[in-house]
Amino acid sequence: MKKLLFLLLILGTFKTTFAQQNTLSDEAQIQNLIQESFDTLFSTFNADAIESYYTKDFILLEDGEIWDNEIIKNYFNGAIKKQPIPTRVNKFEFIKTEVNGNMAWIAYDNYATISRNGEIIRENHWIESAVAIKTSDGWRLKMLHSTPAKKE
Repeated sequence: MKKLLFLLLILGTFKTTFAQQNTLSDEAQIQNLIQESFDTLFSTFNADAIESYYTKDFILLEDGEIWDNEIIKNYFNGAIKKQPIPTRVNKFEFIKTEVNGNMAWIAYDNYATISRNGEIIRENHWIESAVAIKTSDGWRLKMLHSTPAKKE
């Protein structure tokens, strides 16, 4: 009987957590998409996770260059070979998120602290914008534009 009650408690907790994720506003889901995509992709160079965050025709406008999913995968594969892999901590300040049906755009400041062996080697600040579309699998980024912020 105790085992059954314990199992029901665990299942109830899981169901409540899952339901809370599903009730997030579109705005919150898109902001989470930005945070999670950078934490998963650009902090760990996980090329296998690209389709979890980007559409198949995704493009990144990166400081005067145009990157697609294949270029990003090649970048990640090259970065993985450079050991030790640096640690990247991402922080975002969201400026504006606007949702219109199944399409949305977001503008934000992106801060990254890059360290290796516990020593900070670089701190970056970009101003970015992104377009997201709602798919049957949830929100996915279709386009991201990144430009270095001017030094103050």
